[in-house]
Amino acid sequence: MWAHRYPASVDIIDGTVRTTWSIDVGGLSRGDLIERLDAHGIHRNSYAEILLADPVFDDASRKTVAIVEISVADLGFPDGATLPHVFAGAARHGLGLCPPVAAPYLRLATLDQATAPDRILSTGRAPTGSLHVASPVLRDDHDYPKGFYLRVIDGVPWLRGYRCDDEHVLSPGDRFAFRAAGDGVPNS
Repeated sequence: MWAHRYPASVDIIDGTVRTTWSIDVGGLSRGDLIERLDAHGIHRNSYAEILLADPVFDDASRKTVAIVEISVADLGFPDGATLPHVFAGAARHGLGLCPPVAAPYLRLATLDQATAPDRILSTGRAPTGSLHVASPVLRDDHDYPKGFYLRVIDGVPWLRGYRCDDEHVLSPGDRFAFRAAGDGVPNS
């Protein structure tokens, strides 16, 4: 099963509750991955489609990745932070960036994500109930999407791409999925 999620664990580290789980990432061609997303009723926005068309999705190698969900505040930013600062804060906590192809597999593995409390999709901030998947930025171009986030709206799972510049301040409550330390992959 390509979207397998291994049992989650919940730890308290430095007073922060961290949920960790492992998922299988890769192993499908781009076409097979898109078919799998469609078969599970996963909706996508145009930014997600742009990201899925990136050559990084040509590599179908498979690996298991340990994922940690954590808020911007839990990374040490009680007033929020820019994306580069969030990534640097995660690195200081021993967390790494997920592989660029991880988000669609995480979406497939987390179809049980809670439904967002509202339908608002874009207001210049992260939508409520969203989980951003921290991964390397694929292009140094403000108009190209920075990455993916996961959200469920009215029971429908979404894989959405997003854009922001390096000056945009993320809110303290915004949630990210990072690669856990010790999964055998060096921090990015």
